[in-house]
Amino acid sequence: MSDKTAVVVLSDPSTGTDEAVGRVFNALATAWEFAQGGEALVVFQGAGTRWPAVLADPAHPAHELYTAVRKQVATVASGGCATVFGATEGLRSEDVTQVSQNLAPGTTGVGSIRELVRSGYHVLTF
Repeated sequence: MSDKTAVVVLSDPSTGTDEAVGRVFNALATAWEFAQGGEALVVFQGAGTRWPAVLADPAHPAHELYTAVRKQVATVASGGCATVFGATEGLRSEDVTQVSQNLAPGTTGVGSIRELVRSGYHVLTF
């Protein structure tokens, strides 16, 4: 069994719902847990690329967890998704690396779920 887990955050913080906060909170808690006994990776994809800028706010209820996860878990975001969802500057300000391995038509390249699987990651989506 692989000890590599990729946690993909797709939820959109702009909805302002408890469900969106619950999804990112549980994604971060899951990444933190998997990092305790293996390799974890957090991938912000789709509208989820907006989260790092939101989570940087110390008043956000998931800020402390986000900060703890960033200290021990690699974090990346889909570059093409960041462009589409207006999150590029927020990712830069949080120093989140953008990945664009999947050159899907009509995009500048999005994060590749296939590449994660090929690299031995179990992929969980939130």
